[in-house]
Amino acid sequence: MSNQSNGNASAVHPSVQPLFTPFSIGKLSLPNRIVMAPMTRSFSPNGLPGADVARYYRRRAENGVGLIITEGTVINHPASADHPNVPHFYGPALKGWSSVVEQVHAAGGRIFPQLWHVGMARKIGSPPNPEILPIGPSGIDLSGQQVTAPMTESDILSVIDAFAQAAADAKSLGFDGIEIHGAHGYLIDQFFWKQTNRRSDRYSGDSFEGATRFAAEIIRAVRHAVGPDFPIALRISQWKTANYTAKLAETPEQLAAFLEPLTTAGVDIYHCSTRRFWEPEFKGSDLNLAGWVKLLTGRPTITVGSVGLNEEFMRSFASGQATQFTGLDGLIERLEQNEFDLVAVGRSLLVDPEWAMKIRNGRFGELKPFTVDALNSLY
Repeated sequence: MSNQSNGNASAVHPSVQPLFTPFSIGKLSLPNRIVMAPMTRSFSPNGLPGADVARYYRRRAENGVGLIITEGTVINHPASADHPNVPHFYGPALKGWSSVVEQVHAAGGRIFPQLWHVGMARKIGSPPNPEILPIGPSGIDLSGQQVTAPMTESDILSVIDAFAQAAADAKSLGFDGIEIHGAHGYLIDQFFWKQTNRRSDRYSGDSFEGATRFAAEIIRAVRHAVGPDFPIALRISQWKTANYTAKLAETPEQLAAFLEPLTTAGVDIYHCSTRRFWEPEFKGSDLNLAGWVKLLTGRPTITVGSVGLNEEFMRSFASGQATQFTGLDGLIERLEQNEFDLVAVGRSLLVDPEWAMKIRNGRFGELKPFTVDALNSLY
C-alpha cells in the first residue's frame, strides 16, 4: 500500500498549494511538483547499491516527494566513474537498483535514475579502473589542459551504446523514466562547451549543431531502446564545476539554437541546473534558465538551485555553517506564473526526508537546517 497517502491526510497549507498540484509528463502522472534532485552520495561500495540506499530513497517517497531522481549512476564504460563507491548502472548493481525501485514504488513514489559519464572530470589513475585513461571530446580537462587523446568515433559509439543499454535496463527494472546527465562539465557537457570541445569534425564545438550532435545521438539511441512513451529528461547547465561563470549560450537566440537539436532528438523534460533559481538568465527578463528553456522549446522544465535556502550550495560547504530555510514565496509566484513546471530540492531533502511533508503541512519551524555533516551518513 502506498504511504504517500499520508500526505493527503491533512489539508495543504495555503501558502504552498501550487507545489502540491498534480503534473503529467506524457503518460507519467506525478502527484505534486516536488522533485528530489540528484546528489552524489558515494555510499555504494564497489558500485553496488545496498539496502541502505533503498531505504534512503524510500523515506523520501514515503514523505510525499513527487519524483525522485537518483544520484548519478555510471554507465557501463570503463572510464565512466572516478570513485569506487559511486553506484554502477550495469551488471550486479542492477539487482540493487531493482530493490530501490521496488521500495520507492511500495511507498507510492516515482523514480528516475540519472545516467552519468564523468569524462575528463576524471583524473588519471582514478579508481575503480586506475589503468584506464579518462576520455573526452578533445582530451582536454576542465582547466583547459591537454591530458589524453581526443575520443575516436569508436569511443563515441561505445559510449552511446552504453547509455542506450542503461536506459533499456532502467525500463526493464521498472523505473518511471530516466535522466541523462548533460551538465556541470561532465562528458556530454564537455562536447557542449567550446573550452573542452576543440574538435574539427562533425562533433565540433564551433557550432551548436556539432556541439550537440553527441548528446542528440545518445538521446535518439535511448529513445530507440525505451520506446515512445518512456520519459527522457536531460539535465543541462551553463555553469561548470570548475567555472561558475561559463556560458554555453549568451543570448536567448543562442540558447534556442542549442536546444533545438536536443528537443528534436526526443527530450521530454529539461532539468535546468542553476546555483540560485531566482537569478535571471539573460538581461532584460526575469526568467531563469528553466523559464527560458520552457519558453523556447515548449517542453516541461525542472528548476533547481538553493530552493528555500539562504546560502548557495558551494558556499554552504565552504563555510560549514548551517543553511536555514528562508521561505518559498518567490518560488511559488514563479510556479503560479508557469515559468517552470517542477521544482528540484537537493540539500534540504538530503538532510530531512520529511521536508516535502513538513512543507505541505505548513510545519516550517520543524525543517532541519542543512550542514555539511549530513554528507557523512545516508539517512
